[in-house]
Amino acid sequence: MEQQSLFENILNEPLASRMRPRTLEEFVGQQHLIGENKILRKIIESDHVSSMIFWGPPGVGKTTLAKIIATQTESEFITFSAVTAGIKEIKK
Repeated sequence: MEQQSLFENILNEPLASRMRPRTLEEFVGQQHLIGENKILRKIIESDHVSSMIFWGPPGVGKTTLAKIIATQTESEFITFSAVTAGIKEIKK
């Protein structure tokens, strides 16, 4: 019987993805929106999330926050990058 490595599954995922916060409590920043009793946190906790567009420079947590919201609610998470997706892909 072949022994599996402890690292076999995680090495296929980039370090940034493995280290990404998975809950609002782990997420750093935007406390004016996601802090206790703040508007976005209330929306997430009540599961009344509507469509959102997050805009900002790379690496500030847009995708991470979107994934957290989708995980903690009954929302569908669809990723689009304005850099790589065109109108055809978005319509599809």
